[in-house]
Amino acid sequence: MSRWSDLRQSVAVVSRPPRVWRTSVSLRVVVTTLALSLLVVGLIGVLLVGRITSGLLDAKERASVAEASSGTTEVQSVLDAADTGATTQSASGLVDSVTTTLKQRAGSPALFEFLVLASPPKSGDTPERGSNLVSETSVPAALRSAVENDQRQSWTYTEIRYLDGRSAPGLVVGAPLAVPRVGPYELYYLFPLTQEQTTLDLVQRTVLLVGVLLVVTLAGIAYVVTRQVVSPVRLAARTAERFSAGHLAERMKVKGEDDLALLATSFNAMAANLQVQITRLESLSRVQQRFVSDVSHELRTPLTTVRMAADLLYESRDGFDAATARSAELLQNQLDRFEALLADLLEISRFDAGAAILDPEPVDLRMLVDRVVEVAAPLAARTGCELRVIAPDEVCIVEADARRIDRVLRNLVLNAVEHGEGRPIDITVACDDDAAAVSVRDHGVGLRPGESSLVFNRFWRADPARARSIGGTGLGLSIALEDVRLHGGWLQAWGAPGDGANFRMTLPRTADSQLIASPLPLEPADAGPRVQTNLATPYRSPRREEATR
Repeated sequence: MSRWSDLRQSVAVVSRPPRVWRTSVSLRVVVTTLALSLLVVGLIGVLLVGRITSGLLDAKERASVAEASSGTTEVQSVLDAADTGATTQSASGLVDSVTTTLKQRAGSPALFEFLVLASPPKSGDTPERGSNLVSETSVPAALRSAVENDQRQSWTYTEIRYLDGRSAPGLVVGAPLAVPRVGPYELYYLFPLTQEQTTLDLVQRTVLLVGVLLVVTLAGIAYVVTRQVVSPVRLAARTAERFSAGHLAERMKVKGEDDLALLATSFNAMAANLQVQITRLESLSRVQQRFVSDVSHELRTPLTTVRMAADLLYESRDGFDAATARSAELLQNQLDRFEALLADLLEISRFDAGAAILDPEPVDLRMLVDRVVEVAAPLAARTGCELRVIAPDEVCIVEADARRIDRVLRNLVLNAVEHGEGRPIDITVACDDDAAAVSVRDHGVGLRPGESSLVFNRFWRADPARARSIGGTGLGLSIALEDVRLHGGWLQAWGAPGDGANFRMTLPRTADSQLIASPLPLEPADAGPRVQTNLATPYRSPRREEATR
């Protein structure tokens, strides 16, 4: 169970964004601006480099194709003139004349390289020529097939390879060539794109540098602008925190006449009004608390005298007539209720004044439950309720104030007996590594929608017309809630009309730990379709063995 809990908490931590991201508006704005700027600048850079690349290659392609077409025409003219001349040249001489013409056209340094290849490739004494150690593998096989089959000029981009191992990107333009008395040839112009590649590299570096500078500049601008807006908001938040902590004289500084200044002015006006109202309410609260405390203390003296007289009458009731004896019994019962009410009022006044003291010690919840059940058993027997305890076999130790927890459990059990309609009451104890819980489930009248959040209010009753069979003061659940909160725990209620109610108390196993989940569900497993709870609390299945005792 503990390992499953740790795994769930680890997954929750991983799934949550980092705290600095969740709490910093400036960081989110700067990061968002940076991401969007990178996206926009990246798209613009890609489009810009693409257009420049396309423009350079188109210009190079047009110039190269025109040069190759013009050169091929000139070479073919030279070959035709050599064929009609008085001197008959050999095949090698004709091909050499082509080479000479092409070298003259290429210039120095050479504008292009060339290859004069037989078509189709032949072995033997068929002469082939090339410039500057250009390899025949520079001409793709697909281009050779296109020139040979279509007998027209064709071109493609490829890699120019040299016999010494060098290579360079280039454009290859091929055309058919007729060499007299030798046969068909193919003339290929190889135009290196080294200069264009250098230009594109420079453009890419420039675009990248400008893009980085632009993104950094935009991020800086976003940070400065956001800081101008966020700083007053943070100041307002800090002022509000100090104000909520009790420093009612805290105010914001008003600078200028803009929207932030209007915010500061409005905040200061609100703070001033709240200070007046809080001071007034604190004064009224102190008067009320003092009144309740003083009245409770002052009533104890006459109550003690009345109690002594009532005890004397009660002990002598056997010698009275029936009416007087009954009056003595009623007086005794009402004095008991009055003393309980005074004790509860004094306890409430301690909570209101912040004077309640916790005295924690290791206690076994099962023992406290057994003690409360033993005390409540006679009353449950009179009302026809069966108290059923479901607890683990192992001890369930918590660091708690045994007196206060005993009072909480007694209130919950007696409340269940009061409203249980004579049906069984299930008291379940469970604990895990972090928390321990006790739930008291009755099957009586239940709670109507909205009442589960009201049951802990002082003097609240679900049915004002319903007579109390136990004679409570109406402060029991309120005191129980304060007792549990004093331990850093939860006291929660579930209920549905006609389906009973379930009260769950959850306590941390150690006094200084914080609750994350309860080992018992708030909604019972046997609950009907009409369900209503006062809190949505994480639930973890208890690691325990149930035993009915």
